[in-house]
Amino acid sequence: MRVIIFGCGKLGAFLARSLAKGEFEVTVIDRNPRAFRQLGPDFSGKTIIGTGIDEDILKEADIQNADAFVAVTDGDKINIMSALIAKEMYGISKVIARVADPGIGAIYKDLGLKILCPTSLGTETIYKILQNQK
Repeated sequence: MRVIIFGCGKLGAFLARSLAKGEFEVTVIDRNPRAFRQLGPDFSGKTIIGTGIDEDILKEADIQNADAFVAVTDGDKINIMSALIAKEMYGISKVIARVADPGIGAIYKDLGLKILCPTSLGTETIYKILQNQK
């Protein structure tokens, strides 16, 4: 499976390393070339300096042959925008965007995007832990 990851922060780098160890062909896009250091010397995937909303960068990442696109930068808006581009312009069916704002996540979930919201997940997990300790 070919996966493009946009964002090479802690989550993006960990995800890329994990997927690349399996049967995934991974390409990571990030604006900051230093971010790729987090991937380590054994990373077998491809890295591209740029942004996930730049058509030339997406073509360099071979998006037309990708099976999945994951946007995990620290910006909600650019994650949503890049995810929509991957889904609508390139027809990628497995598209995931990380958003910090639960309100934004709910809106775009209705458009068919898979949304990962650490804020909501963390809140739900803490709530369940507290409920079980009664």
